[in-house]
Amino acid sequence: MIAGQVALDERGELVGEGSAAEQARQVFENLRRCLAAVGGSFDDVVRLNYYLTDVHDLPAVRVIRDEFISADHPPASTAVQVVALALPGLLIEIDATALIAD
Repeated sequence: MIAGQVALDERGELVGEGSAAEQARQVFENLRRCLAAVGGSFDDVVRLNYYLTDVHDLPAVRVIRDEFISADHPPASTAVQVVALALPGLLIEIDATALIAD
């Protein structure tokens, strides 16, 4: 399980303020790096949970998701609209569950 990832870069700075698409790209890049660190990839992801401050941003997030994950066989997912996330300016948070063989 990869705990919720948000649109912070390596320096802890917000990426894509005001843009759900730019924030989604950073979140998926963060997830990619987490998966690679344990020898995995997006092919190993079986579930994604999306937390959005505005559910109307979901179509833009899906476009970015499809850059990282096959649109033909995306993992199971749940999207939830929330009032706010942990830091001001965050629009999206995603956590992932992956099954990686030893």
